[in-house]
Amino acid sequence: MIARRTLLIAPVLAGFLALGGHAAAQSFPTGPITFVVSFPPGGSIDVVMRAMAPKLQERLGKPVVIENRAGAGGNIAAAVVAKAAPDGHMLLAPASSLAANPALVKNMPFDTLKDLQAVSLLFRTPLALVVNPGVPAKSVSELIALAKQKPSEISFGHSGAGAAIFLAAELFQTMTGTKMNGVAYRGAPPALNDVMAGHVSVMFADAGSVVGHINSGKVRALGVSSTTRVQALPNVPTIAEAGVPGFDAVGWTLICAPSGTPKSVIDRLNRDITEVAQSPEMRALMVKLGTIPVAENAPPPELQKFLASEIDRWGRLIEKAGLARSQ
Repeated sequence: MIARRTLLIAPVLAGFLALGGHAAAQSFPTGPITFVVSFPPGGSIDVVMRAMAPKLQERLGKPVVIENRAGAGGNIAAAVVAKAAPDGHMLLAPASSLAANPALVKNMPFDTLKDLQAVSLLFRTPLALVVNPGVPAKSVSELIALAKQKPSEISFGHSGAGAAIFLAAELFQTMTGTKMNGVAYRGAPPALNDVMAGHVSVMFADAGSVVGHINSGKVRALGVSSTTRVQALPNVPTIAEAGVPGFDAVGWTLICAPSGTPKSVIDRLNRDITEVAQSPEMRALMVKLGTIPVAENAPPPELQKFLASEIDRWGRLIEKAGLARSQ
């Protein structure tokens, strides 16, 4: 009797769950949608999200708000969204430090994979390996030779252990068998200023932010960190083709929602965000900013696997570099 009753109840319960998901999709959104950006205004993530907001507002029929919550390598913003109501009304627009923080931070205020659900990948951020013009290295191979000749004497600027520009430098050293001296700054701009002034020698910088300085001769570009050349720097080779086969270190922006957000809501957000991001106008803006627009977005479950693979990848590098859970 119990087994028969269970068999009868199961389809009814499944029906209620299906209706619940359908109802969530039908009613969403019921209020403003907030994208929490994990860095201050003015960066590529912030610029892209503010340009997308009016178009998303048209599609969703509710106000779209951009809120900047900088600090702790992006963990402040991520924690706010991870603990938000799982209804799709508060979303995270992070940098790729989201994948490094689980290995770097001793007491994480949330579990990245358990508490956040990937929604839509917007763009990738290639980095340019630049040196002060006074550095004698004119190519990646010459920089490697110089670094091996003078171990720990060449300094590189960065904006913190979890930042993409720091992780790229660590990956470069690991793959080339070199050792450089890292100098931390409160953000990438002051680090770049010191490279131009000659106080530090080397830096991985967001390609879009450094194009003008490369063209004016204030810094020399040796390579870009992506597997393909950057449209804004067509004459600069990839680091992989310039002497470090397999080198690939790009930042990314992956919109996330709190875990537990109904699948129907996640799917709608994935569709609307992707279609806006891949419009000709938005793609042109992303290219202008020196980023690489995502050509074809994956479904949310695949994006969650991508996030897990990035956490594993950078976690292994961080452990190898002796930086694991150092904060």
